[in-house]
Amino acid sequence: MGILNTLLRAVTWWNGQTIGTQIYTWRKGEKVGEDDQGNTFYQSRDGKRRWVIYNGEAEASRVSPDWHGWLHHTWNEPPNKRPVARKEWEKPHQENLTGTPLAYAPAGSLRRPEPAPRQDYEAWTPE
Repeated sequence: MGILNTLLRAVTWWNGQTIGTQIYTWRKGEKVGEDDQGNTFYQSRDGKRRWVIYNGEAEASRVSPDWHGWLHHTWNEPPNKRPVARKEWEKPHQENLTGTPLAYAPAGSLRRPEPAPRQDYEAWTPE
């Protein structure tokens, strides 16, 4: 890790963990597991505090519902030890795509590459 990376971590909280979080994690945390995006989950030795170290940009929507439930004490067992039951109709978790080229754009939106012509009304013309 170069000096630039250390400086970046000192002044940016959205890019992985800060130096303060790294020291706290090193002193008081124990690793619980990782998700499929490379985010690492920790808890305090007494089990009262839980946190995530993001792999890259700190974006909360990158945490799956399984790990989110564990982080917020909805269930005690982490999903890597006791997976959450899935329904057949559930879609896989996807991070928030707002502001990206993959964001949802409804039919007729100007953000679509080829907006569909509007056919839900007739233009008014004076008599």
